[in-house]
Amino acid sequence: MSSSDSQSNPNQIIEHIVLFQLKPDADPSAVDAMMSSLSGLISLDSVLHISTGPVSGRRSNPLPFTHMLHSRYRSKSDLTSYTEHPAHVSAVANSKPIVDDVMAVDWVDDYFPGSPAVSPGSALRVTIAKLKEGAWDNEKGAVLGFLRGVKDKFPSIEQLTVGENFSPGRAKGFSICSIAVFKGKDELEELDAQSEHLEIEQNDVVDGVLVFDYVVAAPLQTASL
Repeated sequence: MSSSDSQSNPNQIIEHIVLFQLKPDADPSAVDAMMSSLSGLISLDSVLHISTGPVSGRRSNPLPFTHMLHSRYRSKSDLTSYTEHPAHVSAVANSKPIVDDVMAVDWVDDYFPGSPAVSPGSALRVTIAKLKEGAWDNEKGAVLGFLRGVKDKFPSIEQLTVGENFSPGRAKGFSICSIAVFKGKDELEELDAQSEHLEIEQNDVVDGVLVFDYVVAAPLQTASL
């Protein structure tokens, strides 16, 4: 499953987030079919983890996106294999009639020693930041360091990945990305009660931030793709 560009670093993980704004009049059965089809891509050899579903809490205003896909890979070439696979191409094509808008980001975390799986019921806090034009590398590094430092302050975070988006085509100008994984919604709410001072928007170089929550659902029953 691992590809040659990850063999030198077995702890590398590639994060892939796709945000969907579904049409307001989308039929619920069509939404369920879309989520099921995308979740079924876990059958592809390159996919380490995949989950789909509604965004459960939107902490950015406005945030028009209604649903999310989160998947993980061992290498960039594995992500490419996924995106080019006929099953993925077909799933994306079939979803287009009910999708108004899409945003996607990808990043590398070079130190991820645990399992790439995220258990059903886990709560994710996803943070995606846009930096001001002309931001210096040291300013970018300060934002990345801020996000990485959150885990030291809050041990209830079970997994944390942070990185710079390497796929700008559908990112709408956003470039700094983070996922914090918690055991469940209760732990995420405890974080919110303690961390009002940890607002990334306070950084002068940050031009905009999307912050939203997502709860991993149990795997859907999928039809053959």
